[in-house]
Amino acid sequence: MNLDDWKSQIKRGTLEFCILLMIRQKPIYGYEIIQRLEQYPILAAKENTIYPLLRRLLKEEYISSYWQESAEGLPPRKYYSITPKGQEYLAAMSTEWEHLLEAINQVKGE
Repeated sequence: MNLDDWKSQIKRGTLEFCILLMIRQKPIYGYEIIQRLEQYPILAAKENTIYPLLRRLLKEEYISSYWQESAEGLPPRKYYSITPKGQEYLAAMSTEWEHLLEAINQVKGE
């Protein structure tokens, strides 16, 4: 396995967590999620990754969506917001993330 493969594995495991963290901050639309993730090269993902993930999160009722008209005649945008079930899921994910970081730091000797 090379470094790019390893980074891809890390991204797959953390993308859902990062997207829920963003949606928790404020309602957000899909393309905005993609743009924000591009600020962090290890998390950058394309539409064919993000939109299926959003559909799955909707199906599992961790997020909800609504359409909102855009400014200046642009098409409406589908905004996503976190549900109470999503808040609980995110809290559990955050706990597990902290446990993971703690274990990694212990293995590293920090």
